[in-house]
Amino acid sequence: MPDRKIRVMIAEDDTALRRSLVELLNLEEDLVVVSNVGNGAQALAEAGVLKPDVILTDIDMPQVTGIELTREIRKMLPDLAVVVLTKFGDDDNVFSAIKAGAIGYVLKDSGFNEIAGAVRMAVNGEGFLSPAIVGKVLFEFKRLSKSALHNRQAFAELSRREVEVLECIAAGMKNAAIADKLFLSEKTVKSHVGSILKKLHVNDRAEAAALAQQSGVI
Repeated sequence: MPDRKIRVMIAEDDTALRRSLVELLNLEEDLVVVSNVGNGAQALAEAGVLKPDVILTDIDMPQVTGIELTREIRKMLPDLAVVVLTKFGDDDNVFSAIKAGAIGYVLKDSGFNEIAGAVRMAVNGEGFLSPAIVGKVLFEFKRLSKSALHNRQAFAELSRREVEVLECIAAGMKNAAIADKLFLSEKTVKSHVGSILKKLHVNDRAEAAALAQQSGVI
């Protein structure tokens, strides 16, 4: 028997599923459920007090979603591991959960051994993805990598002055303010803005700023 059990919090608004998970996890000799709650707000409040080793959380919950919970928990308790539990086909949430800091992603219809295994792996800092969604995740990361490469190539075409103008745009500055800051005429700034939009293949200043921030250029 292990020296110390892995302390688990369950956040799931489906009462029947939550009770089943509590019963099954507590049957494992190395696991113990220290809290089970029906919404993300309560999970966030109790996690700060109980400091479990792992939170097993649903995605779609009232008040605070599983993704919001994951993001806030990772800020508040960076050593606490989060395993997301959700339904098949919810592809967008897979990537949102990973970006928020979840280390595991398990489908609700997975076998119990898979869920318990994901919890154990999370404590050891090991990521887990249900086999059914591995292919989709790899495909999405491949797509994002290609997109990032395309963006870097586009930004490489910008001149140093255009990068400076883009930084000002991202800061919410208008042409007149940019002109004052960079000691340029408004006509020159307008010309730079037009060139930036054309090189980045975007329609307006907001898109250019968002693309720059997403790509980590500024």
